[in-house]
Amino acid sequence: MARIAGIDLPSNKKSKIGLTYIFGIGVTTAQYILDKAGVDGEKRIKDLTEQEVKQIRTIITNEITVEGALRNKVKQDIKRLMEINCYRGVRHKRHLPVRGQRTKTNAKTRRRV
Repeated sequence: MARIAGIDLPSNKKSKIGLTYIFGIGVTTAQYILDKAGVDGEKRIKDLTEQEVKQIRTIITNEITVEGALRNKVKQDIKRLMEINCYRGVRHKRHLPVRGQRTKTNAKTRRRV
């Protein structure tokens, strides 16, 4: 089982899908990382060598913001919006949908505090 960015990647998944278990990495970014590391995306996580895992780990730590740092950045961005009292910030403060969804119906999950 490979451990990258503090996350245990599932052994049976293909490497392209397995990398998406890391917060901040989607399929496109995972494919970019694997191409840069020279690893086949169809290869299973359990079949990766230590050298390949090491290359993937260095690319992620050097080039991409993931996990805790990314979560903190998102929180700071939302906090900044709330402090400057822009429309999106006010919607966040009131626990209402931010991106233009209707609120007369179908906003129950966002309105719960």
